[in-house]
Amino acid sequence: MSAFDFDLFVIGGGSGGVRAARMAAQRGARVALAETLGQDGLGGTCVNVGCIPKKLYSYAAHYHDGFEEARGYGWEHDSAPRLNWTTLKANRAKEISRLNGVYGNLLRGSGVTVFDGFARIDGEHAITLATLHADGSPGHQNFTAKNILIATGGTPHVPHFVGQDNVITSNDIFDLEPFPQRLLVVGGGYIACEFASIFNGLGAQVTQLYRGEQVLRGFDDEIRHFVAAEIIKSGVDLRLNAGVVDIRKTPEGLRVELEDGNLVVADAVLYATGRVPNVHGLGLDTVGVTQGGQNEVIVNAHYQTNVPSIYAVGDVTNRVQLTPVALGEAMVVVDHLFGPAAGKPPRSMDYDFIPTAVFTHPNIGTVGFSEAAAREKFGQVTIFRSEFKALKHTLSGSTERTLMKLVVDTATDRVVGLHMVGAEAGEIVQGFAVAMKAGATKAMFDSTIGIHPTAAEEFVTMREPVKA
Repeated sequence: MSAFDFDLFVIGGGSGGVRAARMAAQRGARVALAETLGQDGLGGTCVNVGCIPKKLYSYAAHYHDGFEEARGYGWEHDSAPRLNWTTLKANRAKEISRLNGVYGNLLRGSGVTVFDGFARIDGEHAITLATLHADGSPGHQNFTAKNILIATGGTPHVPHFVGQDNVITSNDIFDLEPFPQRLLVVGGGYIACEFASIFNGLGAQVTQLYRGEQVLRGFDDEIRHFVAAEIIKSGVDLRLNAGVVDIRKTPEGLRVELEDGNLVVADAVLYATGRVPNVHGLGLDTVGVTQGGQNEVIVNAHYQTNVPSIYAVGDVTNRVQLTPVALGEAMVVVDHLFGPAAGKPPRSMDYDFIPTAVFTHPNIGTVGFSEAAAREKFGQVTIFRSEFKALKHTLSGSTERTLMKLVVDTATDRVVGLHMVGAEAGEIVQGFAVAMKAGATKAMFDSTIGIHPTAAEEFVTMREPVKA
């Protein structure tokens, strides 16, 4: 009989935590998972206030252009379509609730004990769970576990300034009431750019401010400049090298004073200026878990902290903040603690060639090195580039353009960077990511037959390198 209540206690019901709990239970471990279900529900940021609702709203925004583009294909409609914001919100909420239930069924069906409460680590093997009784009064339960997994994710960060209480974050944007006819977005990362595009498409007048010289720092420079131009062309008032001094409520709306002396009046101000690890109140200092400069949990290759019984995965470690990465990290922990699945080797995580998409309008899809990073790592690189109007828009009337780019290590001919701005970029890049992970060379790309007519075929038909 084990001396512990559980073999694994997972704190956090997001993607990483749910995956680790399910797979560990399927290996025969006694597993518990704690999540404050009254706040969002199972699924974490991705399901509740991240990837899923954001993509649904992105689809909704694309219909605005789609109605107009249909005219070029002979579809006639006399009156302008109108967004019913209440219907969109209700349908989104219904789908998220369904997914919350799916996650719960998967956990309980695997034998995981699910607790509704806030878990705090009180010792190397001790957890205190804060709960509410049926009458609403607070209570607590104490448990022990051989191993503890922290999977509490991240949370939006808003800097301190005058009027901070007047802003919202990405956690709040999906249920705004009423619909913001004038939206100010502050930030230049992918979350800020996505919501600027989405609400512009939904019909809001959107202004986006970023203190840097160009949005999407860390992405390929050519991609950054190209997508910024497309975002501006679509109607977003993108202002670079711009910051906020203060925000005040007025009868006309939120009055935002900028560092250059200009004023913006908005119905809502969305701050998307970064995310920080969600560690407040976890008790990490109690047990001496080492944290970094942004309070991220420091882990080794097995996602083990300096306290041997405590592990951490996902955004709380502040490595690569992507849902599929958290899922992969969770499987490394499960294999390490409970052994791999029958006939399979133990898993490890490789952070090279992780594909990602940004759901701006148009989308970005990218995998591998930017041109600048590739030059730094490999020295001499060869660049292939193609920019064009997609076939769809030869009749649609849209001026949207597509950009595709390959970065090749000249010495080995290996394709080390692949970038795209255009419709369904994420769907296209996913397949090429497999080839790049396998070490595909430019010669292999060249020898692959393209599917015609598609935008994706451009990646295997680029023959002339860009002159240095």
